[in-house]
Amino acid sequence: MKGRLRSSVGEDVYSSWFARMDLESVQPESVHLSVPTRFLKSWIQTHYSDKVLTCWQAEMPEVHRIDLTVRTAMRCAAPVKEAPAPVEQRRDDGRPAPELRATAIAPVSASHDALGGSPLDPRLTFGSFVIGRSNTLAHAAARQVAEGRRGDAVMFNPLYIHAGVGLGKTHLLQAVTWAGNSGTERKVLYLTAEKFMYGFVAALKTQTALAFKEALRGIDVLVIDDLQFLQGKTTQAEFCHTLNALIDAGRQVVIAADRPPSDLESLDERVRSRLAGGLVVEMASLGEELRLGILKSRVLAARAHHASFDVPAPVLDYLARTITHNGRDLEGAINRLLAHSKLNAQPVTLEMAEREVRDLIRPQEPKRIKIEDIQRVVARQYNVSRSDLLSSRRTANVVRPRQVAMYLAKTLTLRSLPEIGRRFGGRDHTTVLHAVRKIEALVAKDVALSDEVELLKRQLQE
Repeated sequence: MKGRLRSSVGEDVYSSWFARMDLESVQPESVHLSVPTRFLKSWIQTHYSDKVLTCWQAEMPEVHRIDLTVRTAMRCAAPVKEAPAPVEQRRDDGRPAPELRATAIAPVSASHDALGGSPLDPRLTFGSFVIGRSNTLAHAAARQVAEGRRGDAVMFNPLYIHAGVGLGKTHLLQAVTWAGNSGTERKVLYLTAEKFMYGFVAALKTQTALAFKEALRGIDVLVIDDLQFLQGKTTQAEFCHTLNALIDAGRQVVIAADRPPSDLESLDERVRSRLAGGLVVEMASLGEELRLGILKSRVLAARAHHASFDVPAPVLDYLARTITHNGRDLEGAINRLLAHSKLNAQPVTLEMAEREVRDLIRPQEPKRIKIEDIQRVVARQYNVSRSDLLSSRRTANVVRPRQVAMYLAKTLTLRSLPEIGRRFGGRDHTTVLHAVRKIEALVAKDVALSDEVELLKRQLQE
């Protein structure tokens, strides 16, 4: 039967999905087979159950059902031994049944290991996510994705969430994965960009790239975290093909990164364009009210294991007011207070909190200025439109504002000259460099222009 199956699906697919499938038993009308992982079982049942049954029925017409189970961990961990001679099975008419030798269990290949997904934190669910003004839209979009069913029309694809470190991107993506996999209807796969790269490179090395691609494109909801770390032209090309195939097939894609698609300069333009075509949602910095809510939720979570742990309201207010950087610092502060309280058998006080978390209180970061903000403010100041700044017009009333905007983009952001040129209508980096040097020279000798530039900087930094 394995030879027939190999001929039916091809060597590549067979070695990827069926080489480790073993025969457990043959009943009068059913065959019991086993595989080493739940993912293999799910994939075979979803995509190849009819083909496996057809191959068995070609040898044994009386078989009407294939039972597929996952071998126990004990058996999977057993040393690989030479397969024993099979016990001869006979049909009802006394003729020998077709032989199906048990295959020695081989280690799971690296590419298929990647398809097991990246590790999930059981704490990162929708139930533990604290909603505030800065993340309401991202949370609502993620819930809509998680509650979808197979066959439903996809409202927005891909869903792209971007935010700074520690603002809740990973929490939302893992919550989508936990919720989506709580039932058996849809297969939701969570991968970091690093795990995606690892899986694809390993598949190339083991010559199972075709099966790896086929498996990825069979996922109902693909969740990719930290996309900014995706590197390598070949890997990016494969990601682009996978993204296109899933979206075109009506499958959902959810992505998180630390910046919007247009700012991912290392990614191919086609990928950035496809990402920007979905719903792009920014999770802004945490407001004080939201920070207080996060602190209260972490205290409640700690009480589940330490019933006597308590943080007075003035301490929570102090932490929410002074720890402004991200949610991880807030969680770290609660962990420190818990450890100090338990290990020293002392109640939490404001004095203790001030002492224990002083290194988490960071200077207020300057406002993150975007090129779009610069273009909007400069256009308003000089009474032109933003489209004028991006156009090819060379009239004096447009050239000077455009040069000022380029100068501000270079001095107030971390964007490179080529990126700034691209954001100003696809101009060459030498054009941006010329504008920057021109305004620098003028500001040094033109007091009126210098005052205008300083005014624009203040407006952008407020």
